[in-house]
Amino acid sequence: MTRRAYLYFALIFLFGIIVGAAGMYYYAWHTGHWRRSFDRERAVAHLRHDLGLSDAQLNQVRQILDDSDKRYTDLQKQVEPQFHALHEQTRDRIRQILSPEQLGKFNEIVRRNDEARKRRGS
Repeated sequence: MTRRAYLYFALIFLFGIIVGAAGMYYYAWHTGHWRRSFDRERAVAHLRHDLGLSDAQLNQVRQILDDSDKRYTDLQKQVEPQFHALHEQTRDRIRQILSPEQLGKFNEIVRRNDEARKRRGS
């Protein structure tokens, strides 16, 4: 009888681990926490395999991606101040409608969000 009890305990424990891991994976995937970032070499390898690119074409593809990455970074730097200004405007408009008690809480929320954004590097 005790052997059967240990077996049931082990199976329930294992089932709990599986269900917990599946739930965590589902949550993380659908909230965007576990998605891969763009891997340039992986993309180039796929293009090489799928299209049968020559070495010269591979070098051109890499050069095109490098150029696009530089242009994207430049554009992002150019537009970033506008996004920041809009973000601050939105916060200021929200502050105008809050009571003094709510304003303190809102400022604390803003501070925590800014710290979290800095830690993430966004």
